[in-house]
Amino acid sequence: MSKFELKLPRMGESVAEATLTAWLKEVGDTIEMDEAIFEIATDKVDSEVPSEVDGVLVEKCFKVDDVVKVGQTVAIIEVEGVEDAPEEVGQVEPQHLEPIEEEMVTATVETFEKAKAAVSPELVIRDTERFYSPLVKNIAKEEGVSFEELEAIDGTGKDGRVTKDDILAYVKNGKAKAEQHRQVIKKEPVLENISQNGSITGSDTSKNTVSNTSKTSVAGGDEVIPMSRMGKLIAKHMAESISTSAHVQSFIEVDVTNIVNWRLKMKDAFLKREGEKLTFTPIFLEAVAKALKKYPMMNISVDGDTVIKKKNINIGMAAALPDGNLIVPVIKNADQLNLVGMAKVVNDLAERSRNNALKPDEVQGGTYTVTNVGTFGSVFGTPIINQPQVGILALGAIRKIPSVIETEEGDFIGIRSKMYLSHSYDHRVVNGALGSMFAKAVADYLEAWDVNREI
Repeated sequence: MSKFELKLPRMGESVAEATLTAWLKEVGDTIEMDEAIFEIATDKVDSEVPSEVDGVLVEKCFKVDDVVKVGQTVAIIEVEGVEDAPEEVGQVEPQHLEPIEEEMVTATVETFEKAKAAVSPELVIRDTERFYSPLVKNIAKEEGVSFEELEAIDGTGKDGRVTKDDILAYVKNGKAKAEQHRQVIKKEPVLENISQNGSITGSDTSKNTVSNTSKTSVAGGDEVIPMSRMGKLIAKHMAESISTSAHVQSFIEVDVTNIVNWRLKMKDAFLKREGEKLTFTPIFLEAVAKALKKYPMMNISVDGDTVIKKKNINIGMAAALPDGNLIVPVIKNADQLNLVGMAKVVNDLAERSRNNALKPDEVQGGTYTVTNVGTFGSVFGTPIINQPQVGILALGAIRKIPSVIETEEGDFIGIRSKMYLSHSYDHRVVNGALGSMFAKAVADYLEAWDVNREI
């Protein structure tokens, strides 16, 4: 028998660690290849980690809620086979060491402990219900973050836990802002009360503070529902996007009558031949990919004072989850897929999104996002940009409406299938001309659809 070490796999370029949230197998259980062993959670997505071999689980190296780094051994599986015989190694005679005086050892240890205390003061974690990983504790200790400061950090991890990124962001920005706020409070007087005769009385800043966040009152019959972990992450991501990008929108109406009729004609044959449903989504995504190739400056991100022009066109596809939250799986190299390939990828990502079976790497690396608000009956919307991208396109509901139709014989009124495209873009780097021309390009591709196209 030999033993196989199941390590935490790489989960994308920006993911260095994950929290072990559940064990799906117990020690002694028989395991088949590709069978899920444990569940993990990152700041991006929850996922199951499967076994790479057949065997028996003999050891768990981490407990639930432990933080595991990529590449660390999480479980040991005993597999069939002959264990390699260890090579014979000759015994090494221990070298004779000169005795060191006890006083020298004591002095050296004391000097080291004093230096250690001066450089890295101990972080004392008092009684708290909040979980802190060893990595977060070490960073807090090295950066001189006190327990009180650690408790005040808004965590984005599971159940509000503080992640490595949270504490590093606090060290980089939060401490400086906190110190600046304290200096302002010292300089500016705080007004407490206005007396009945109109005079203003001052107060100690420790007794009275002004809050920018309004408190919500809860009545007796109200139900208080805690936000889910993903809900908290989405809320933070949306608020940060609004504060980061200068959002502006362009709208355009599109005649998709030809597409509606073509899909109606092709969908049954497509399902029979490919075993996949032919929805409108892959058709719209194909048009967006073509528009991004035509206007590559929409396929960018902003990093400080620089613009990064992306080589690959990776389109994020906002998908609704059963709990009401949204997740954005990414279609990599969307411009290189034909319509059949696009339909298969879209259906697969949508299905696995609903079943919480996406891999962390599948929700990263997007360069532009498309969201279908028409699914819920909306005619158009003003979506929030998915940072660090600079644009997002909302697809409105397709409606039959009376429309003016121009022909060589003259104009007449007819029934057409139309929809709105709502393009939100970052006005810091995308001007109104580019934002509008991009939306117009998508519309032109859709309206020029070949009703005789074969797939």
